[in-house]
Amino acid sequence: MIFYPVCLDIKGKKCVVVGGGRVALRKVQGLLECEASVTVVSPDLHVDLAALLVQGEIVWHQKKYTPEEIEGAFLVIAATNNQQAQEEVFSEAGRLNILLNVADVPEKCNFILPARVQRGSLSIAISTGGKSPALAKKLRTELESEFDEKYAILNDIMGIIRPDVIRRNLPQKENELIFSTILESEILRYISEKNAGAVIDLVGQCIGQQVAGETYEAIRQRLS
Repeated sequence: MIFYPVCLDIKGKKCVVVGGGRVALRKVQGLLECEASVTVVSPDLHVDLAALLVQGEIVWHQKKYTPEEIEGAFLVIAATNNQQAQEEVFSEAGRLNILLNVADVPEKCNFILPARVQRGSLSIAISTGGKSPALAKKLRTELESEFDEKYAILNDIMGIIRPDVIRRNLPQKENELIFSTILESEILRYISEKNAGAVIDLVGQCIGQQVAGETYEAIRQRLS
């Protein structure tokens, strides 16, 4: 099976995690990072999940899984080694056409969760199609050391200047040249040095106009 890679907007959407142990905790944390509305279905809760419950971050249904638990859900993660529960979730999610991931059982998934390096709003995902989680973990560790916090700042700066470039209504090829010129420049070094002035001057040279106003302030604040 070859999975089609996609990024989902799950902000505010109902996501159900079946299971309350350590694996469920990891899945819940990933969903909360993306501002999902998370419900956990399990007779028991890992201590860190209990802390999230106290903080109001999750909803807990203290019970064994039953089919009505996933009605209206955008996606479901079965994070339990209870095979009967896995089968029941698999069957009901299929009937309702809900996105389903069964942890460590790719043949029961209609989507899988890649290993992920997160730097602010920059995500780098690694998938082996479920064939080798160990290889995905190894690659993630290597990428974590290569792509540090300066890449999160770079990504934010590119997002800050993008509207100014697009607003000029230049041909797409010219926009692509501007963005690629910035990325191939010394901008990462200036970011590492927290040299906001150099970054702003460089951006101005690349886009062909002085950086001012809200864009100027946004870049300075991101580098402060």
